Amino acid sequence: HQTPLIHDSRPEHKTLLHRPPMSISFFSKLALALLATAQSPFATYAFAMMDPSSPATKLHSSYLTSIPEGPPDAILGIAEAFKSCTDERKVNVCVGAYRDSSGKPWILPSVRKAEERLLADASVNKEYAPIAGDAKYVELALGFAYGADQDLSSVAGVQSLSGTGACRIGGHFLAKFVPKPEGLDKVPIYIPDPTWGNHIAIFKECGMDVRRYRYYNAATNRLNYDGLIEDLKSAPDGSVILLHACAHNPTGCDPTMDQWKAISELIKAKSHHVFFDSAYQGFASGDAEADAAALRFFVAEGHRILLAQSFAKNFGLYGERTGTLSVVCNSPEERSAVMSQLKLIIRPMYSSPPIHGSSIVKTVLTDEGLTGEYYGNCKEMAERILSMRVKLVEVLKKVGSTHDWSHVIEQIGMFAYTGMSSDMCDQLTSKYSIFLTRDGRISLAGLNDGNIEYVAKAIHDVTDGKKITA
Repeated sequence: HQTPLIHDSRPEHKTLLHRPPMSISFFSKLALALLATAQSPFATYAFAMMDPSSPATKLHSSYLTSIPEGPPDAILGIAEAFKSCTDERKVNVCVGAYRDSSGKPWILPSVRKAEERLLADASVNKEYAPIAGDAKYVELALGFAYGADQDLSSVAGVQSLSGTGACRIGGHFLAKFVPKPEGLDKVPIYIPDPTWGNHIAIFKECGMDVRRYRYYNAATNRLNYDGLIEDLKSAPDGSVILLHACAHNPTGCDPTMDQWKAISELIKAKSHHVFFDSAYQGFASGDAEADAAALRFFVAEGHRILLAQSFAKNFGLYGERTGTLSVVCNSPEERSAVMSQLKLIIRPMYSSPPIHGSSIVKTVLTDEGLTGEYYGNCKEMAERILSMRVKLVEVLKKVGSTHDWSHVIEQIGMFAYTGMSSDMCDQLTSKYSIFLTRDGRISLAGLNDGNIEYVAKAIHDVTDGKKITA
């Protein structure tokens, strides 16, 4: 379209005051050409930069041409493949997010009500949060994790970008301040094998020496308790041990309380440092108090733990990036020093956290009615997941599978660690358009009454006559 440059009613000027569309590059080249006639060094260089074959252009961008293509994220890549699949039968049992019985994302009613209150509150603003986040939110979040009766005066806590951000802050803190065992140039952190895939990259990026301890016994499809104990015993004294607080991802195998007690004693004897990752409190069993039992036991036993806490799964705040990182200290004075160092890590990393998700959690946990409703919502999610566990095993038997699938029922949390091989998983995807990770992990949230028989028949087809144990 034509646009007037200025308002002028004189007819003789109308032609000059309106111009047809013309590319900016035309004016740029015209200006540079005029400058070049004046032998301007700047214009000569700039004109050369507009020519892709110019040596100046190649020199300016040469480092970019040598950057290799990075590997795709395994889980996100599967999600993209699912989206692009045109098979009407397709099922996504890869995603680590809750889905309702219709296969749709679910916003918890208590969360929705809290958000509505925030939107209706004229006093709510969009100012920056402090470096350590919303102090009231942090206090409530730590009370949720450690217990309402826990004295928090010696617990340093900061708001984080969900559990991922909490692990990153905590890893940086440990790499900087934990004494290195004799003969090592990095602080070792022992993480379960298997574990959430991002743990490895996070702690490597923090400059820690990432090592593994045995966790899962593929011969029994259950916890490898003896291997775990043996590996923690052989770790150098003063190592960092990462523990999943509940609903271990991806196996769903948690130690019993007696086993947790033995693990605690061993860690004390070895002077190891404990880092708990808690992503499923309340979501695992439907009881947030029960899901925090191991964490609270370790604190009661005197461990000075770190805790990465996420509200993605249990509040359904996946996209809000809401969590905390906390450190149990020996005194309020020690807490003050630790807080100062955590802030120094956060400030150049992302300055301060987002406020919407934390405001939702704060609103829920400060209102008795919403808190009660939230616990009901959490129980509803956990019960649906458990029902899918039981029904999957029942339907597998119904369609003819003779394998022992009891481990699926015994596991806890969002996932079932089936024991299927990578080849079996590949067949599920290529033959049946069932998308899952290649370690045999199935997100039970992706199952519902409309697809569970189809999935069970497909699993039976790819596992029939083959072993699902090592």
